[in-house]
Amino acid sequence: MNTARATFKSLHVRNFRLFFLGQLLSQCGTWMQTIALGWLVLHLSHNSGFAIGLVIALQFIPTLLFGVWGGWIADRFDKRTVLLCTQVAMAAIATLLAVLDLTNTVQLGMIYVIVFVFGLALAVDNPTRQSFVPELVPPADLPNAIGLSSAIFQLSRILGPALAGVLIVTVGTGICFALNAVSFVFIIGALLMMRTRELHRGAPVARDKGQIRDGLRYVWRTPELRSTLLLTLIVGTFAINSPVVLPLLAKITFHGDAAVYSWMTIAMGAGALVGALAVANKGDAGGNLLFGTGMVFGVAICAASLAPSLGIFIGLLLIVGAGQISFLSTCNSLLQLTSDPRMRGRVMAVYTITLLGSTPIGGPLVGWVSEQYGPRWGLAVGGIATIAGVLFFGTAFVRARRRDTDAAAAESELVRGPDGESIPAAIS
Repeated sequence: MNTARATFKSLHVRNFRLFFLGQLLSQCGTWMQTIALGWLVLHLSHNSGFAIGLVIALQFIPTLLFGVWGGWIADRFDKRTVLLCTQVAMAAIATLLAVLDLTNTVQLGMIYVIVFVFGLALAVDNPTRQSFVPELVPPADLPNAIGLSSAIFQLSRILGPALAGVLIVTVGTGICFALNAVSFVFIIGALLMMRTRELHRGAPVARDKGQIRDGLRYVWRTPELRSTLLLTLIVGTFAINSPVVLPLLAKITFHGDAAVYSWMTIAMGAGALVGALAVANKGDAGGNLLFGTGMVFGVAICAASLAPSLGIFIGLLLIVGAGQISFLSTCNSLLQLTSDPRMRGRVMAVYTITLLGSTPIGGPLVGWVSEQYGPRWGLAVGGIATIAGVLFFGTAFVRARRRDTDAAAAESELVRGPDGESIPAAIS
């Protein structure tokens, strides 16, 4: 009972509870769309790994180009209002996809344009949504709330693909887009029902010149932030490419259909859900956890790339999913808790860029590697890059955190007199 209470403690906050439920239903729809879109592109492009990679890249190019401005918007304006705007925009895009697919007028070129426009909304939505979580709960509940937010994503990653796999096989991809459009009603309703007086809002950042440069300079001059973000850049580029590589593994390596692809995604989601709940229960984050979860993620990817059968591969995807979300949740918590609240939106925008904005490079690259050398190699490069990145930047983070701890301890000693009595810091 105590473990369950600790795992779900931030749900006692009404605003976060609304956000949790709204996000769960909306993310289920988003995952249905992701599965359907990958399968539709695979069909329209005649099994082209590069085409899938290009679609994913176009979705995240706006994050790469404009993500920092998305963070600036999150810091400058009311986050709840911004989220309402982005959710309405993405609902409209899902509706358009549904209409085009259900009327059999969809073409590959149309999808390229639509996912790019979707990416524009995503470039603002991601940093705003992530930096909105601290406004929903007290600071003491923040690590738990971040863990549960990750759990939302992963639970939807189980439910959404499971339903999508059935629907694609029975009635086609169009209904998945339509249901995603409907799912946005729930998160929009949750945002409208929140009690704004209970939000833990900070003072909005006043408009001034150079705010974007200030945010980037702040990130670079803070060693813990810099190491974490450079690590996520490597992982985001090479390892977070499952929408590219899993369809190819399902269809080419294991000779399966949409149901096999769906089961692969469900397996990753199931493992990730366990990982997210474990991080939420732990309630804190540190350098050792960052190093450990990153290594588990990288090694699991390498092992999965060598799996001799579909059953073993799906089993290893459980570990891949748990390692991935544990690592990303730890990165998220460290960034949120380390950054200045006035800079948090811009810091999370840089995080989004390193994690998702790198996809325009990583997606086509992994797709090309998969075409040239096989999907197993497309998966393996992510594991190898993750292990290398963790060994270098994870160690750098631990060293930086240790230096900060030693400096704080030394400063504490300086403000005490020779007999151990406290001396005011201004005097010392």
